[in-house]
Amino acid sequence: MLSARFRFRHLEAVRFRDLDALGHVNNAVFLTYFEMARGAYWKALGLRDWSSLGTYLVARAEVDFRSPVGLADRPVCHVHVGSIGTRSFTMDYLLVETGSGRVIAEGRTVQVMVDDTLRRSRPLSDEMKEAVRRFEGRPLSG
Repeated sequence: MLSARFRFRHLEAVRFRDLDALGHVNNAVFLTYFEMARGAYWKALGLRDWSSLGTYLVARAEVDFRSPVGLADRPVCHVHVGSIGTRSFTMDYLLVETGSGRVIAEGRTVQVMVDDTLRRSRPLSDEMKEAVRRFEGRPLSG
């Protein structure tokens, strides 16, 4: 099963406003589902104050759409950190319909740590890297 490689999952609700004129979740909303899962992931990581680790920006986002989502569906977003580099990290997503197990979408985002004052990238902290490795329970490549 695809979801077995993910340690964390976040249940999402389909809202009426998420739908397009055809009654399907609009493609742009998938990135919001990923964003909500990403935020829940950081909370689950147990970091007391994420903001102390610094700011990151999403530099790249990819979504592969597999099947439509409607108002009656209950998507769950599986998420993990796929890799950690010096100044950036990737997060992978698997969106699955809870009742049927149908794969809805797969995605990936690349986040870059940013120095707010200098307005350029900066290295990830060792504290962040260690917290992610501990939570994931596996080594992470760069």
